[in-house]
Amino acid sequence: MDSVAKQSDSLQFIGFSLRQQQYAIPIQKIQEIVIPQSITRAPQVADYVEGLSNLRGAIIPIISLRKLFAIEPKPIDIDSRIIVLNVGERVVGCLVDAVTQVLRISRAEIQPVPDLITDANNSFIVGFMKLDERIVILLNVEELLDPSKIDEVSEAARRGDLPSTA
Repeated sequence: MDSVAKQSDSLQFIGFSLRQQQYAIPIQKIQEIVIPQSITRAPQVADYVEGLSNLRGAIIPIISLRKLFAIEPKPIDIDSRIIVLNVGERVVGCLVDAVTQVLRISRAEIQPVPDLITDANNSFIVGFMKLDERIVILLNVEELLDPSKIDEVSEAARRGDLPSTA
């Protein structure tokens, strides 16, 4: 197989962790990855909204994926990163525990979401990938950060209805 065909059969993701779970986001959705600086808390916003940050003159919301997925919060540390994403017409920052690696995944390696965990509350999970002995959850950020669905994701996580809260 020539290298052009091989490249079209593979997808690139950026891996990150929350607690001990591994996740990945398609690289084409990522604008940049930054070290958390000053995050300003905004009044009367959902708990998962960490606040606002100034990214070279643009004010962007910062979503804590730990809080969104109902995982106990932890202080920002030297490994913490903000993944700045282009989601539709919006730019959103997602606070994660650590960015782990760039993953090149062949389409054949992506396992579909099992029927037992497929519903409207986790439509943002596009599949799974096995990496060594770990399972990486592949995310669709357009679905995950959709303003009309994000509160439902948060509520489902609080109820324990998402596989990401295990």
